[in-house]
Amino acid sequence: MIYYLIALFVIALDQLTKWLIVKRMELGESIEVIENFLYITSHRNKGAAWGILQGQMWFFYIITVIVIIGLVYYIQKMGRNHYLLGVSLGMMLGGAIGNFIDRLFRKEVVDFVNTYPFGYNFPVFNVADSALCIGVAMLMIYMFFEEKLLKEKRNG
Repeated sequence: MIYYLIALFVIALDQLTKWLIVKRMELGESIEVIENFLYITSHRNKGAAWGILQGQMWFFYIITVIVIIGLVYYIQKMGRNHYLLGVSLGMMLGGAIGNFIDRLFRKEVVDFVNTYPFGYNFPVFNVADSALCIGVAMLMIYMFFEEKLLKEKRNG
């Protein structure tokens, strides 16, 4: 149950921040938070990460539904026994649903976190994107340790 609460928290935070951006900022408007590093910028994306697959909404609808079903299945099947796995899946579920809501109701995704790490203009992203990335990183950590444990069991 906790994993679904994590997903709900991500969805709520994602939708609240996007609503604030849409209601309080003009498209393209930018607010400096940390000079030359972090800005809040009102941006829209009709594609996937880095703007790829622009305008392919039906593709995103189908893929997202499949991903959501898969995430719920694995939360139910394995999440109860492995806390790190469950948390990672909950984060990914919340992120996937957060961006799905945008695509479904706005026909585009609202992005607003604009960073320049080491001078590189990183693509603008949102809370849902962050949750997806953190969830995937946690999943990779889980898989690394799970594989290590399996090797130790095999080798005695």
